[in-house]
Amino acid sequence: MPAVELIFVAILVALLLLDFPPLHRIANYPKTAFALCFCLPILLRLLLLFRYPIPAPYVSDDFVQILSADTLLHFRLANPPHPLSQFFETFFTLQSPAYAAMFPLGQGLLLALGKLLTGNYWAGVALAAGAFAATCYWMLRAWTAPGWALVGGILTGIQFGPLCEWMNSYWGGSLAATAGCLIFGSLPRLRTRPNTRYAILLGTGLALHALTRPFESVFLAIAVLAYILHARIRPYPALIPLAAMLVLTLFHNHAVTGQWTQLPYQLSQYQYGVPSTVSFLPSPEAQRRLTREQQLVVLVQKEKHGDFETPSTYFQRLAGRMRYLRFFVLAPLYLALPFFLPALRQPRYFWSAATLALVILGSNFYAYFYPHYIAGITGLFVLITVAGLSRMPANIAPWVVRVSLAHFLFWYGVLAFAAPATLAALQPFATWHVIQIGDPEGRIGIRRQLESTPGRHVVFVRYSLRHTFREWVHNAADIDASRIVWARDLGPNENARLLDRYPDRKAWLLEPDAYTPRLQNYAETTKRFQIPSYTPGGSQNVSR
Repeated sequence: MPAVELIFVAILVALLLLDFPPLHRIANYPKTAFALCFCLPILLRLLLLFRYPIPAPYVSDDFVQILSADTLLHFRLANPPHPLSQFFETFFTLQSPAYAAMFPLGQGLLLALGKLLTGNYWAGVALAAGAFAATCYWMLRAWTAPGWALVGGILTGIQFGPLCEWMNSYWGGSLAATAGCLIFGSLPRLRTRPNTRYAILLGTGLALHALTRPFESVFLAIAVLAYILHARIRPYPALIPLAAMLVLTLFHNHAVTGQWTQLPYQLSQYQYGVPSTVSFLPSPEAQRRLTREQQLVVLVQKEKHGDFETPSTYFQRLAGRMRYLRFFVLAPLYLALPFFLPALRQPRYFWSAATLALVILGSNFYAYFYPHYIAGITGLFVLITVAGLSRMPANIAPWVVRVSLAHFLFWYGVLAFAAPATLAALQPFATWHVIQIGDPEGRIGIRRQLESTPGRHVVFVRYSLRHTFREWVHNAADIDASRIVWARDLGPNENARLLDRYPDRKAWLLEPDAYTPRLQNYAETTKRFQIPSYTPGGSQNVSR
């Protein structure tokens, strides 16, 4: 075993034997504890940069959220349609009546903030991870003892921090989770100490969640309304951020779709047939010509949607999602869950469990599922776990926490220090984490090759017939001003139209489905397709 791994095993042993009296003292200083929770996930991820650099955009959701941020940084809510938009058709992006992302603005605003502050979109992702851990600690202070609130904030920082897909991608999760913590932390405070600040925070949480997950916000709003009515509180100042969110949404709708009340998401359903509708509505039919790859997405989503919903299909889908409990609760903390059950006798804890159930059951009406869909209730998962820990025997609960920390540190150490062979051998047993390892699709290498080549470029992407959903055509908000323009290969005659528009660019042909993605000079590849064609009147070169 390499020396570095022996050192890590020693750290694990020390962790299991060590007590943490400093944490008890820190818990008595809320501002210090808040700062600790905020910095913990960010620092842990930065320490991994020596082996895992800042994540590169990988899937279409990443690129489209970055498009949203780039659009905002151009001080507009949508971009003018491109006159040759057929070259730029891609997933989850509208081309007309405006060129824009189909998603709501929440994650785009976060990424734009990161770019504005540091010059890198990922900074917004990192800040959101820290904000989630810190606001989770703040939320728990309204529900449990300060020491247990700090434990919950630390567990949140390690579970949803450096190894979590929410911190290693651009498509969201932490922002909606932070919004949920603002909601669940404000409500109990408004019940005991009603004031304007907590009402504003409640409204801010609801507004941020609506700007990230509008569908799930409906169920969350029902739960909040039930709490307000039962507690007889009047959080009228919460209407201020909610009104601001509504105005922003209306203007965004109008800029993208041309209608005040039509969401970009809805226009995408109408034009492209995706995303699919909820299970009790018929699948949408595309109203415009689709690329082959877009047609495949429609077929897959229709199959996932099914022809009609029945109780059987609903509960089968729900049962299949139970495995995602691993994402929201570290495995050792399962031991704490049964100890939460007696707390259900208290109305506030019963409400928290009922809110979890309502959002999970409501989101189950949508055929697809990723953890960030219900990120807004992540704080309640942490709350239930911490409430269970606090009710465990006093000599057992600290050991469960230690084992949870050891569980995280083991995988953190494996990813940080293990040799590639060791990492590959352990991967089948890995906990639910996502971190970019290497460059499996060659995207980073291709982009580096283009960026290191002087001048401006246009890259025609030619897919093979076996290509499916890994889209390479994604562009910035201002396509013509971009140094690298990615375009679909539409054949020599059509491609000539785009080349006429970009006479000063070097043209490339990219074949991403080759054994290794192949980037070639476009002019040289077209020459290979020039063959002599003899006719009675003479000879000429004919392109095919």
